[in-house]
Amino acid sequence: MDSFKIIARKVAGKLGFDIVRKNNLILNFHNNYYLRHTARRLEHLSSLRIPVAGMTVLEVGAGIGDLSHYYIDRRCKITITEARLENLQYLKKRFPDENIQYLNMESPSYLKEAPFDIVHCYGLIYHLSNPEQALQFLSSCCKKMLFLSTCVSFANSNIINWVTENQSSLTQAISGTGCLPTRPWVFKKLSKLFKYVYIPKTQPNHEEFPIDWTAPEMHRANLSRAIFISSNIRIDNVMLTEALIDHQTRSA
Repeated sequence: MDSFKIIARKVAGKLGFDIVRKNNLILNFHNNYYLRHTARRLEHLSSLRIPVAGMTVLEVGAGIGDLSHYYIDRRCKITITEARLENLQYLKKRFPDENIQYLNMESPSYLKEAPFDIVHCYGLIYHLSNPEQALQFLSSCCKKMLFLSTCVSFANSNIINWVTENQSSLTQAISGTGCLPTRPWVFKKLSKLFKYVYIPKTQPNHEEFPIDWTAPEMHRANLSRAIFISSNIRIDNVMLTEALIDHQTRSA
């Protein structure tokens, strides 16, 4: 049976396929859903036309690094962090020349490289049991800008909705507890930590990113996601607004 598996893997490899175990990281992060979601987020970030080339970057909750190359390809000096050991091992193999570090955002510890020009936090805050502590830590590590994307709840109030997540899943909360804050809650907290908070006028071309925040009944996806650009320097960019707008458009 083992010899059959070896032969099957070799044949599949020659045909351009990769047979992996069910618990393999690739199955968790490189299924069709994640690949499409990653592509839409990266193209949207690029469309905002915010210069990052050559800057120092801290990426938190990197997973297996599918967003990291956005900065690597722009000659940034990036520190890639992750809490799960399986993901860390993969990151070190994938990016042997980059600075890979353990960082648990449930109890974040000081990073000697801080502060960074840019802090990148996509898809992490809603997997944490203490998002306010996390935002405070991220602001303390940030010299210029924080790029933040997170799942949120539809509401105009400043509240957090707590959720239970599968602690054993490599893509879920390591503590087993996550959160779904409202956009006003995130915006208010960021406003206390940064001089400027911006909202992109566009959303990624993906159904989980609403463009009408006044009509939750029209949102068909299971998750709703928002993007925030916080900064300690003014950003003159027609793609951004300082208002927490209720209506956005799709990225071109």
